Parts: sequence; structure tokens; C-alpha cells
Amino acid sequence: MFLRCLATGILLTAIASSALCVAQDEFLEDVIKQANAADETGNVGKLGNKPERLEWLRDNGFGMFLHWGVDAQLGSVISHTLVGASDDYVQRYVTELPKTFYPKKWDAEEFVLLAKCCGMKYIALTTKHHSGFCLWDTKSTDFNVMNTPYGKDIVREFVDACHKHDLAVGLYYSPEDFLYAYQHGELIKRRPHRPSPDSDPEYVKFVQKQVTELMTNYGDINVFFIDGRGKKTTKEVVWTLQPDCLITRGAIESPEQTVPGQPPKEVWETCMTLGTQWQYKPQQLDSLKDGDRVVEILIETRAKGGALLLNLGPRPDGSINELQEDIMREVALWNFVNRESVINVRPWIVTNEENIWFTKSKDEDTVYVFLTRQKDWERKDRREFVIGSVKATKDTTMTVLGHNGQVVEYTGWEPEKTAPSFQQEEDGLHLSLLPGQRLLNSGAWRNPVVVKLTNVVASCKPPLVENGKAKGNAGQITFQGELKELGDTKSVLVGFEYQEYLGFAENMYNDEWTATPLVEMKTNGPFTKTVKVPNNKTYQWRAVVKHPKLKMTGDHSKVSVK
Repeated sequence: MFLRCLATGILLTAIASSALCVAQDEFLEDVIKQANAADETGNVGKLGNKPERLEWLRDNGFGMFLHWGVDAQLGSVISHTLVGASDDYVQRYVTELPKTFYPKKWDAEEFVLLAKCCGMKYIALTTKHHSGFCLWDTKSTDFNVMNTPYGKDIVREFVDACHKHDLAVGLYYSPEDFLYAYQHGELIKRRPHRPSPDSDPEYVKFVQKQVTELMTNYGDINVFFIDGRGKKTTKEVVWTLQPDCLITRGAIESPEQTVPGQPPKEVWETCMTLGTQWQYKPQQLDSLKDGDRVVEILIETRAKGGALLLNLGPRPDGSINELQEDIMREVALWNFVNRESVINVRPWIVTNEENIWFTKSKDEDTVYVFLTRQKDWERKDRREFVIGSVKATKDTTMTVLGHNGQVVEYTGWEPEKTAPSFQQEEDGLHLSLLPGQRLLNSGAWRNPVVVKLTNVVASCKPPLVENGKAKGNAGQITFQGELKELGDTKSVLVGFEYQEYLGFAENMYNDEWTATPLVEMKTNGPFTKTVKVPNNKTYQWRAVVKHPKLKMTGDHSKVSVK
């Protein structure tokens, strides 16, 4: 009797499992049918980023990125060691690394709460990088986290933590899959990637199945980041299943490891590492950006209308590296004081005047002034600044964010001595202030102080300059630029600035520029300059125009000299 019941139970389970598989296949076929109704851009009918979701990114503009894969155990670059690897290496990567992946200290809530403390509005996790290793319970491949000693769905833990603490959920997904290509007899490489996840029928279905799992098994997904080939296939499934999901990379401009020289016209997001590598790398912990530099990058990104997706690499055991956390805590302190200056803001008429940066409130005539590079500014130390692009009105008010302008601890000063003040003069708006608030024991503050100016207007119409072409040869570079608009003045000075390009990730450590002599221009048009430089180097450069009140630059371009 027992055996008969057991057999009956097994049969019923098999029937139920078979029915579930049929239902899932039918559901997937329906998704594919809907997705295939889109055109090549994936923006037909209801498919596409909704305007209100793009506006959400403009408003919130600061998120955390987590790059993490099975090879974090090795401290290597994530996934890319497989490109050009021997068969032996690939086989051991796929068979051995899952057996030792045991992030026993992984706590998704810890990362989510750190992001919230830093003032971030969303967080994104690499569900699958190019290697093909999946951090979720997928039915599409055995190369996933369930077949490791950890044996738990990391994506589930991550999404649940986001939902619990009301932080927008972001998923990173790579349609490119090195293991899939290898298993189908292809050489692992990036360009061209074969088979194609956008055109090979079997590969397309594989991607559709994985994305369907991600978009149906975890509730609302707010942000989706697509990396590599296969964006069309992925976008179609994401928007078909969750039309309100915002797709960043794959649908909007998304520079990597850099901030554009000029503000892009459309919505954009840059993703950037704390060091020079996305995944945890113990050998490069001494090359991490310090907290002050990260704050400057956040300010520049928001001043140019973009969103900053700042990356951390969890350790192999799942914990946060102490040095990375220390940097984030410094960012958290600055943002806790100054959050309103980077949330619900838009670019001002200029992004910056040298080391003074600006954002403008989305709905009001309020401008935020970021006083950067003011190292070790004592809270009792009054300093003076002049800004050329902002003009006060009879209703203008001035405050220092975080400080009430009345008390400086241990001084006994009257409010008149502590309050900030401003004066409109012919050469610009003069600001006088002290930090006031005691944020560190020493009383000194190395991060940017932010001034809030209400009811202000633009003082001028800025000029506009654009980069042309540059030619490098035999120890020299000839730069070309074009003055597009004079602004509200009769003449301007134009020239160029350049610097050695240190590398894809490394260049964010270099903020020193060499300037060419400036020449006067009274009409719009082209201009050139030739400079001598060392051979066998690559240089980054930009055109420059100097207005009587401010300086504007072109975008960042590169040129090599052989």
C-alpha cells in the first residue's frame, strides 16, 4: 500500500511538474510574441522608457552598483579572464569555482542600508555578468548560485532587502554569455560576439527565458542595466513584462568610468568604480578614490544633469571591504548635510566656474553653489568668493546647508558674526561665509561646502564652444575648435586645454590640464592651435572659451601622437 501511494505521489508530482513546464513555455512563447511585435529599437507602442521614469532618474540621480561573480574568489577582473583562455582554464573556471563559492557573510540588507545612508535612491546588482554565472535560481543553466555551497538565491535576497527598505531595485544583466558561446563551439571573444543574442534563434530564446525569470519571479523591478550584445532582445522582454521598468544602459546614454565634458542633452547615467576595477580586487585597494574625490564626481555629474551609479565590489565572502565602506561613510556624511543640492535638481546656465560648481532646483529659482577644493576649512574660518553667473534680486536669501547661521560651537559669537552674507557688485555676486557646523572632531572640513541661494537669476548669457578635430603627429598636436555663440559680450578669448590620457578607469584620477595661450575672437567661427608634446602617448583635450564673467569648455576628446 505504501509503495502504491508513493508511486501515485511521484506520478502526480511528475504530472504537475510537466504541466508547470508547459505553462511556463506557453507563457514564454506569449512574451516572445509580444516582444517580437516591436521594431528594431524596441520603442513601438508601449515599449520604451516612459517619460515619467526618465524624469525619476533626473530627479534622483545617485545609486549604488554591485559587481560580484563567482570569480570574486580569485580577486580577478570579473568574467574577462575567459576571453582568450585555454580550454583547461575554461573547464576549471566552470567546474571548480562554483564548488568554492561560499559567501557566508553576504547580507543584502547591509548594502541596501549603506546605500540609503549615503542618500542613494537605487541599487543595482550583477545578476549575470559575461561569464554566464547566474546569481539567481535559474532553470536555464546549471552554472548558477544554487549549485554552490552557498545554495541560496542571491537575487531573491537582494530584491527582498530593497523592497523591505523601500529602495528602488536595479538589476544588471549581460545577454552576452561566454559559457553559452563556448558550449556551442564558439571561441570566447567580445567582438564580434557569436552566436548573436539578438539574431541566433536558439540564443535569443535563451536570453528571453533568463530575462523572463528575472522580470516575473521577483516582483517590481525599477531599473534594468543591459551590458553587452543582445540589448534589443533584452529590452523587448523587460518592457513587455514590466512596462514601467526604466532601462538605463541599452536605452539611454551611459558613459563608463567618465563624466562627459559637456552636459548631454538627453537623460544620462554614468557608472564608475571606487578603484579601477569593477569586482573586488585586493591588489588595488591602495588606488581607491578618496571620499572627497567621490563627492566631487557626484557634484560634477549632477551639475551636468546626469545620474551617478557608483560601484562597490563585495568581498568573496560577501562582506563589504572596510576601505570601501570608509569611503562610502564619508560620502554619506557629506550627502546627509547637503542632500537637497543633488536631489530634484537640474543644470544651471553653466556647470562650473573653475572649482565652484552649480545645480539649480527643479521647480524654483534656487541655485546651489558647491565650493570645492577648500581643504581643511576650519568651521570658524570666514572665506570670500565671487561668482559671475548668478545675480541676486531683492528677494534673494543665502544659507549654508546644514548650518543655521547663528551658532558656532565653543565661540560665544553673536549671530551677526556667524551668518553668511552676499553683496552684488559689478564683477559678480560676492559671497562671505564660514562652514559653522562641527562635522568632525578637529573642526576642519575637507569636503565641499554648499551655499543655497534663493530667488536668483542668471547674470549673463554664456558663450558656447565645441571641439573640432585634432591631429597628432611627430611630437605635436594641432587642435581645432569652433566658437558657436559669443554670448552677451562683444568678444571672448578662446584656446584649448589638454592632459595625458592615463587610461579607461585611471583618467578620473587626473584633473590637471595644460592650457594653451588664449586668443581674442569677436565673431563665431573656427580656431586652431598647434602644441608640442611627447610622442607615443594619448591625450585628452577640449576647446575653451573665456567670457568676462566665466569660462566654458567643449566636450572631452582624445588624440594619439606617434
